[in-house]
Amino acid sequence: MKHLTLLFVLISLSISAQKKTKPATTLSKPKLVLGIMVDQMRYDYLYRYYDKYTEGGFKRLMNEGFNCKNNHYHYASTITGPGHAAVYTGSVPAVNGIVGNEWYDPLANRTVYVAEDTTVRAVGAGEAGVEGKRSPVNMHTTTITDQLKIASEFRSKVIGIAVKDRGGILPAGHSADAAYWFDAKSGNWITSTYYMNDLPQWVKDFNAQKMPDKLMAQKWETLLPIEKYTESEADNQEYENVLSGEKLPVFPHTVANYGALLTSPYGNTITKEITLATLKNEKMGQGKETDFLCVSFSTPDYVGHATGTHSIEIEDTYLRLDRDIAEVLSKLDATIGKGNYLVFLTADHGVTDIAGFLKKHKIPAGTIEMGKEVSYLNGEMAAKFGEGKWIKAQDNYQLYLDHELMAKKNVTMNQVYELVKEKMLILGSSVYQIINLHDINSANVPPYYKPLIENIYNPKRSGDIMILFEPAWYSGSKKGTTHGTMWQSDRHVPLVWYGWKIPQGETVEQTYIADIAATLAALLNVLEPNGCVGSPIKDIFSKK
Repeated sequence: MKHLTLLFVLISLSISAQKKTKPATTLSKPKLVLGIMVDQMRYDYLYRYYDKYTEGGFKRLMNEGFNCKNNHYHYASTITGPGHAAVYTGSVPAVNGIVGNEWYDPLANRTVYVAEDTTVRAVGAGEAGVEGKRSPVNMHTTTITDQLKIASEFRSKVIGIAVKDRGGILPAGHSADAAYWFDAKSGNWITSTYYMNDLPQWVKDFNAQKMPDKLMAQKWETLLPIEKYTESEADNQEYENVLSGEKLPVFPHTVANYGALLTSPYGNTITKEITLATLKNEKMGQGKETDFLCVSFSTPDYVGHATGTHSIEIEDTYLRLDRDIAEVLSKLDATIGKGNYLVFLTADHGVTDIAGFLKKHKIPAGTIEMGKEVSYLNGEMAAKFGEGKWIKAQDNYQLYLDHELMAKKNVTMNQVYELVKEKMLILGSSVYQIINLHDINSANVPPYYKPLIENIYNPKRSGDIMILFEPAWYSGSKKGTTHGTMWQSDRHVPLVWYGWKIPQGETVEQTYIADIAATLAALLNVLEPNGCVGSPIKDIFSKK
C-alpha cells in the first residue's frame, strides 16, 4: 500500500512538472515601450544628485531596474541628431547617414539640417514656417520603432515627442504615426504633412490651454532652498551665460519668451504634460499590440550649454526632471499596470565641463574659435596653392574642401592634409591630431579611438579633414560649454532599463549605445534595424 501511495505521488509530481514546463502557446509582450532620452545627460548626473532625487524617478529606475554603468557612444561626433538616430537605429553615422545636426551638401552647395524636408509643410503653426518642414527622410536606415511597426503589420502605434524637432522625429522613425515638437514662435506643439494634414483635436485643445504662457508668467525659483545645492558651485560665475533678458546669471530667473522657456525646467514641464496627454488621448498601451512612445527631454541641453555642468541651474533642472519622470511612471502604473510596460533611459551625448571652471581648478582645458582657424587655414592654402576659397564649409570639427578648385590647381588631398596638419599642430595645447578622413587607417591615434573615427565617416556627408582637440578643449566661447568630441565626458552616458522582463541589478561590463536597439529587438522578438551594429546586452537576459 505504501508503494502504491508513493507511485501515485510520483505520477502527480510528474504531471505537475509537465504542466509547469509546457511552453506558452502565445508570446508575451509589453503593452508599451517608453524610450526616455535626456538631452546632454552625462553619466555622473545619476549619482551626483542622487541623495536629492525622489524615490519615484531616477532612483526607481536605478534601484528596481537594470543599470548599465559602463555605457558609451561608439563614435566620435557626440551631438543631438546623431545621438537620437544611433539609439533607435542601433547604427553609426557612417551607415545611418546622420553625421551631425548639420552637414555640408556639395551637390546642393549648402548646409543641410538633419531633419529638414523641403517637400513637406508645417501643421499647427502656419504652413510657411520652416520649423515645420521636417521629417526623417535624411536617415538612411530603419529604427527599432520601424521594425516594431513592420512586425505588427503596422498595427503598433509609434509616436515621438520632444521640444526639439530632431529629438521627436528621428526616434519615431520613418513609419511613425506622429511626431510632435515645440514651435518657439507660436508656442504650439506642431508636426508636418509628412505625418498628417491636420493636428488631432486633442493636440489643438492642448495648445489652446496656452500652458507655455502660464509658465512664462512664473519666475524660475530653485526647487529647494538655494543653500542646499551643495553639489553645485555658488551662483553667479563669470563663465556662465546670462539668460535671455537678464543682466546676471543668478536666481530667480525671468522667462522672457518661448525660447527662454526652453532654457528652464519649464521646457521639461511642457514635454511631460504633452507626454501624459498623448498616453491618454492616443490610448497608448491599451490595444492588442505593443505601442512605442519616444520622449526626449531637451531642456537639460539648453541649460547645460548656457550654465555648464556645475551650476545651480543644471542641478535644479535635474531635480525637477526627476519629479517629471516619476509622474509619468506613476501614470503608467495607474493606466497600464506596473510590470506591463518597458522603459529605457539614456542620453544623446554627454557634455564637457566649462573650460573656465576646469582652469580655475588647475585642470588643463580651453576653447578655440573654429571660424578664425578656418580663415587662417584658407589664407595659408591660398599662399601655398594659389588664390581661392579652399575650405567651402566646416561642421562637426570637419573641413569640407573645394574639390573642383583642387582639381583645377592640381592639388592633392594629401597635400592639403599635410598643410593643415603642419599649421594646426603648432597650436600645441589645443589640437591633439589631424585626421585625413579619406585615409583613416593611417591615422596616428591609439587603436581604442580609431574605430570611433571610422564610425562617423560617411562618404556622401562627411568632410575631408577632421581636427581633434585635446581632452577638455572645444570650439566655442569662453562662457558656457558644449560637446561633440570623442572623449569620455561626451561619450559616457546613462543606460537604465526598467519594467517588463527587466531584472533588478547592474553591470560594469562595456555596453554601447548601439546595443539598445539590438536589446529591444531581442526582448520584443522582432528583427533588429537594418543598419544595426549592436548586440543584445547579455546580462539583461542571463539574470532573469
